[in-house]
This record gives sequence, C-alpha cells and structure tokens, in this order.
Amino acid sequence: MELVIGTKAWSTWSLRPWLVLKRTGEPFKETLVELRQENGASEAAILVHSPTGLVPALKDGDVAISDSLAICEYLAERFPNLDLWPKDTWTRAYARAAAAEMHAGFASLRGECPMDLSMWPKARALSDATHKDIRRIVKLWTGLLTKFGGPYLGGETWGIVDAFYTPVATRFRTYGVKLSDFGDRGAAARYAERVMEEPEFKAWLEGI
Repeated sequence: MELVIGTKAWSTWSLRPWLVLKRTGEPFKETLVELRQENGASEAAILVHSPTGLVPALKDGDVAISDSLAICEYLAERFPNLDLWPKDTWTRAYARAAAAEMHAGFASLRGECPMDLSMWPKARALSDATHKDIRRIVKLWTGLLTKFGGPYLGGETWGIVDAFYTPVATRFRTYGVKLSDFGDRGAAARYAERVMEEPEFKAWLEGI
C-alpha cells in the first residue's frame, strides 16, 4: 500500500488515516507532498496521485481512495480483526457519528486553530463560535467516555474515532486551551493527553 500525505506539521486530514494505517502494522510506502508551495506546485504534485488534488490518498493495488474517512472505512474492512470500529453495533454507531461530526464540523475551531505541530504552544483569544465548538467537543468526549467506560471514545480499544480527534487534541495543546474552562471535569483533558501518547502519534511527530 501507498499513502500520499501532506506536510506532517499541518495536514490533519493526512494524520488521521496515517495513524489508522500505522496501527494495522501493515507495511506501506509513505509519499509526502509539501503543502503551501507557490504557483500551484503542491496541487500539481498531488494530482499525480489523487484526482481531487487533495491529500490524503491511499493506493492499494487497483484501489485508489482520496478521502480520509473513506480510507479509514476501507482499512477497517481490510483488517476486520483489528476492531478499528467497535464490535458492538450500538457502540460502533456512536463512534461513527462522532467521527463524522469531526469530518464535517467544527469549522470555527479549524479556522482559528489550524493544526501546527511545529508551533510552540501559546494561548490566544478565541471567538465565541470557537468557544461553542470546544464546549461541544468537551461534551461529546465526556459523554462517550462515560457511556462506554473509556479510556477511548469507543471503549477499551483505540480506533478510528480516536484518530479523528487526535488533531483536535494537538490544537488544544498548541493554542493553550484549558478544557476546564469549557465544562470539563478532567476526563476530556486526560483523553486529549492519552491520544497524544499513542505510539503511532509519536511516530508521526518523529517525521516532522
């Protein structure tokens, strides 16, 4: 398999499926495209691999997929014994809904607090819209951790939903967000630290 990704310090979309693919233990080729190049050079380089001109893109034989959630779904089916989604139907539905909410939502947080793993942590003033996003994430994380017992959002096993929220955890650290200011009683903050301690995420950091 080959996974085409963008600059590791910035590309949240690339990080998510990279973490999942790394968790499978399957060897893969990593093709890195530097983002934010001038004169459309980044898009041109990506178009060689992905018809959308966007990263990530997964190649597996004749299969070519260029959406982070679709790639993760493919990997879950390709490696069914790894429980990348929870086994239980009810739990799996909640985990999928949470991943989809991240995939499509939290626009204000994304815009004001882009992932930058090379940036020294520093607090900044955030808008009311971003405050609303953070409160929702705290409520979501706390609810899932309580409902399924943790330590991950789908229960005992790290999975796709945790990969989707790992970039969020890095944003909170980078921009000095104290989750206790947004209704957290400790569970959400502990979860954020936990996902950033996963070996796959540490391996990603080594590549920056």
